[in-house]
Amino acid sequence: MTAVYVEEGPDKGAIWHFGEPAKEQRALDEGKAWADLSHLSVVAVSGDDRLKWLHDLTTQYLNDFGAGIWTSALILDPQGHVEYQFNLVDDGATTWLVLDPQFAEGLITYLNRMRFMLRVEVRDATSEYAVMRAPGTPTEIGGPFALVPRAELEEMKTAFNSTATQVGTWVLDAERVAAGRPRHGIDTDGKAIPNELGLLNNAVHMNKGCYRGQETVAKVYNLGKPPRRLVMLHLDGHAVVMPAPGTPVMNGEVQVGFLGTVARHHELGPIALALVKRNTPADAQLMVEGVAASQEIIVEA
Repeated sequence: MTAVYVEEGPDKGAIWHFGEPAKEQRALDEGKAWADLSHLSVVAVSGDDRLKWLHDLTTQYLNDFGAGIWTSALILDPQGHVEYQFNLVDDGATTWLVLDPQFAEGLITYLNRMRFMLRVEVRDATSEYAVMRAPGTPTEIGGPFALVPRAELEEMKTAFNSTATQVGTWVLDAERVAAGRPRHGIDTDGKAIPNELGLLNNAVHMNKGCYRGQETVAKVYNLGKPPRRLVMLHLDGHAVVMPAPGTPVMNGEVQVGFLGTVARHHELGPIALALVKRNTPADAQLMVEGVAASQEIIVEA
């Protein structure tokens, strides 16, 4: 197999595909695929107070969090906008946060500012550990995942290759878009709140105590509707070149949102995530840089 690599964006340098994306996607659907995600950043949080501390800082319920369980979480700003998005797992001594590389330094700085007198230590562990998408049926956060010491990475790749097909980010993006899972920094902007993104009751636990930004989440959830909503767009497959993330989404002459991740799915064809105004009619024929698009609703109006 000849690997084709991602040339730009947060996955730059990762494998994009091996020349047969449809075959790779079918392997992923069947639980018989794995992917090298070692380009992602890993942040280690250790110390006796780590889970209670992260419980208080994030949108996720982490008190009494069990070892070996992967989940997702957000950190919001005081106005409820998404600042950081990550997956995490605890091994009984350390909690490991996995996120896109461009956000790692900012997250570490923020966490260290919030340590105070608590028994927690934060460090960048990317040079020590790598993340892999392990074989298995896709989970609601895009797993299953394996956290592997970098010294054992090649050995783990050999083990995975003995039972599964290696795939690239083309396949993972197609599965993620079809499942309606947004990726911070691509499918969001600086104003995005969890209510718009379909993240309530997964990355955002709705029955936990106070955390920064919770007032906005609770107010919109209980008293109103989010100003925008995440949708999946089915793009006209006749277009040779698909629009790039960030391209305006138009309803006639009016911009109603922006394009996020664009993917080619082996069954659905060209699809994309987009964040659009809540009052955009569900049956509106939208246009994205000359490409016609119909909506599939992810977050109800």
